[in-house]
Amino acid sequence: MKVVKDIVNIISSGTPVYYITGNHDDMLRRFTDFEMGSFKLVNKLVLEVDGKKQWIFHGDVFDLSMKYSRRLAKLGGKSYDLLILLNRGINRILNAFGKEKISLSKTIKDSVKKAVKFVDDFEQTAADHAIAQRYDYVICGHIHRPQMREMSNEHGRVMYLNSGDWIENLTALEYNKGAWGLYEYNKDTLVNTPETEEEHEVIVDEKELLTNLAAEFNFMLAGNKLLAGPKTFQ
Repeated sequence: MKVVKDIVNIISSGTPVYYITGNHDDMLRRFTDFEMGSFKLVNKLVLEVDGKKQWIFHGDVFDLSMKYSRRLAKLGGKSYDLLILLNRGINRILNAFGKEKISLSKTIKDSVKKAVKFVDDFEQTAADHAIAQRYDYVICGHIHRPQMREMSNEHGRVMYLNSGDWIENLTALEYNKGAWGLYEYNKDTLVNTPETEEEHEVIVDEKELLTNLAAEFNFMLAGNKLLAGPKTFQ
């Protein structure tokens, strides 16, 4: 919730914040284009930054299992969630014995040829669409594989960026001083301490997160109304 509160504070300051929906929060897509102050809920976003066109979206639109078999996709999502819980328990045991943490889902995906081909096809499809639309950058997530590389086809080239995820890889994309960079939590010596690792283990389910977020927004709106109201006191 510390992250959510920080984001709400950013919104309160008037800085534009875009929430880009994905398959794990599909229910929010019925509220696409919802706005509250400087906050906006969107499916995709096109920004021009420093003269470069950036196409930003989650990525499940290019996942055929999401598009044509929603039941299968939901089953896969639940299985993934269970695997993450199992992985967390195993890593706690490994940590207690001073062993290095492992990622079960990453190991499975990297070792299954079909999964590797799916990821490669996904990246090329995203790049092809971006090139066709003459974007300079295509930025997405979904496949949980952090990446920053130039991709091309017979029609041109584009910079492909994937944020990875904050569950296994602990990665994010950052734009700083005119350039994109890939942030890797596990390589950040300033925050990678036992105390912050314990905080990382806190689990908040989707409904609780949305409830807390709504409460924060209501608090923010109440504060804004108070500031915007008639000044009866001098």
